[in-house]
Amino acid sequence: MNNLHNIPLQDVHGLGAARSKDLNALGIHSVLDLIEYFPFRYEDYRLRNLAEVEDGERITVQAKVYSLPQVQRYGRNKSRMTCKMMVEDQFMITTVWFNRHFLKDRLIVGKEVIISGKWDRRRQVLTVSESEFPGANSSQAGTLQPVYSIGGSITQKWIRKVIHQALQQYSAFIKDPIPSLFTEKHNLIPRKQAILSIHHPQDTLDGSEARRRLVYEELFLFQLKLMIFRSTSRSKADGIQHDFDSEDIRKFVRSLPFQLTDSQKNVIAELLSDLRKPYSMNRLLQGDVGSGKTVVAAAALYANFKSGFQGAMMVPTEILAEQHFLSLQELFAPYGLEIGLLVGSLTNKQRRDILASLQSGLIDIVVGTHALIQENVYFRNLGLVVTDEQHRFGVNQRNIFRHKGLNPDVLTMTATPIPRTLAITAFGDMDVSTLKELPKGRKVIKTYWVKHNLMKRVLGFIHKELQAHRQAYVICPLIEESDKIDVQNAIDLHSEIQEVLADYKVGLLHGRQTADEKEQVMSKFSENEVHVLVSTTVVEVGVNVPNATVMVIYDADRFGLSQLHQLRGRVGRGQAQSYCILIADPKSEMGQERMRSMTKTNDGFEIARMDLELRGPGDFFGTKQSGMPEFRVADLAHDFEILEMAREDAAELVKSEEFWTAAKYLPLRELLDKDQLLEKELD
Repeated sequence: MNNLHNIPLQDVHGLGAARSKDLNALGIHSVLDLIEYFPFRYEDYRLRNLAEVEDGERITVQAKVYSLPQVQRYGRNKSRMTCKMMVEDQFMITTVWFNRHFLKDRLIVGKEVIISGKWDRRRQVLTVSESEFPGANSSQAGTLQPVYSIGGSITQKWIRKVIHQALQQYSAFIKDPIPSLFTEKHNLIPRKQAILSIHHPQDTLDGSEARRRLVYEELFLFQLKLMIFRSTSRSKADGIQHDFDSEDIRKFVRSLPFQLTDSQKNVIAELLSDLRKPYSMNRLLQGDVGSGKTVVAAAALYANFKSGFQGAMMVPTEILAEQHFLSLQELFAPYGLEIGLLVGSLTNKQRRDILASLQSGLIDIVVGTHALIQENVYFRNLGLVVTDEQHRFGVNQRNIFRHKGLNPDVLTMTATPIPRTLAITAFGDMDVSTLKELPKGRKVIKTYWVKHNLMKRVLGFIHKELQAHRQAYVICPLIEESDKIDVQNAIDLHSEIQEVLADYKVGLLHGRQTADEKEQVMSKFSENEVHVLVSTTVVEVGVNVPNATVMVIYDADRFGLSQLHQLRGRVGRGQAQSYCILIADPKSEMGQERMRSMTKTNDGFEIARMDLELRGPGDFFGTKQSGMPEFRVADLAHDFEILEMAREDAAELVKSEEFWTAAKYLPLRELLDKDQLLEKELD
């Protein structure tokens, strides 16, 4: 494979310097790049039986000209040509060509022609996009033709021809880096065959076998790189080996005013095991809204404290920081731990006192916002960092913590449920722990979907809840194209609700307010001084207002399912029954299905799975913060099983001594060495 990587494009017959530059613009710089430039779909030119074709399908049929074509012209070079044709000696159809009047003389009565286009079953009309006449040099009929991403002056016809030429010249040099142990185990076709078939499949089965092989290879190599990175970083053993008595942690757990779920107990055991090891923990704790992640983190922070180290918890907003600060103070009150709070709104004196206490070791656990990673914050002996809401912090921000201590352990918490296999891939070298159960006694949030014309009834329902001394959220979608429209929508909705609920205080939160203004509104809502909160922005994940029992989401079809589930999780935090009302009038069947699915389940992992199926992984993570790896063939929304298979194989290989030394693994090691991943000597 390295050889092909070094062969320039100009070595492909018929490919000159100018055309090579066009390919460079697509990211194709070598023969290897060219033959690995895979199609993203296929045009199906296989002949179909008209009786089996659905309305609106694109089809290819062989037809006989039955009548002379008729041409209607519309101005210069614009025309519509119709012709009656007989298909399979039993179907009389009308064929239509737009702006192809020059074909008129070739449509001779009794002659056969192969035509492709869109079938209108009701009218028995085929709108023709491509025609082939007998005697043509190369027939597409009966084939699956690859469709590539193209740009500039490159056409599909040309790139098909160039890739075909490259394969003819160089396919004999295609090497297979995947060990035969795994190709045989999973019944995968050889790499050369897979590449030839992905560009020119004989049939659907041939194409899917090729794709399966290439998906496995891509995911296997990716997982192998991650595991080598992990094994080499762990072999350094430069983390903190915590030393604590398990009985102390058991006493802490037994003293809690509630019983832990089995899921929580298992995750705490995983964390304690990590803390005792000599390398730095890097674990992702994901759990559905309300699954009790904070108490799990508290158990780890307590073990860290009993080992003689300081802990830090970093969250995205001051309100969240204050809430975590108060809950940790309450949990650790019987044990004499000193909890500190470091946020931007402290006075200079308060800030100086906190910084001095941190540096001298008087504070055992500090909770804060990004203020924790500023340059003048020093710890005496930082041993564990908990970051809440993974997607809000970049990798660099988390790495700063590593330099504030002697490689402290890192636990990252997220309330975005992600299917396990996807989490393993998306968050790279992290171990993944999952909380699936909700604590006993939590009431299921009742979810309803209504149309816009029922808004008055929704406001009437909010009024009833307010009379019972409850609170409510009303969320507007964020329209990125125009935050002016977005804010105006919220202001209008705020005015409308304030008018209807005149006896109550209605707050407003939108993107044009300053951070201080937002904090002020949220604080008032938390303290029940504001009864209804109208917000354009997603109400902060994790904000805990137990008295809020109604979540109304306006234009709910503008949000993804996982986002709707996150918003729904803002209510249902107290003892009272809570409700989520989705106001939407989606026109598409998919939009309606999304609304229905929200009313059917409260399981975040099930919703995440549906969201992935409906939107795909890119949208699921959000393009701005996804950090998701780009794959050439693999689609994480549908290739879970292959990903899990590839991960297990990669783990097995990295653990074996043979992988690092045996000659049969040399091609694979060379490939990885190209990415400068291997620190060990290669043969």
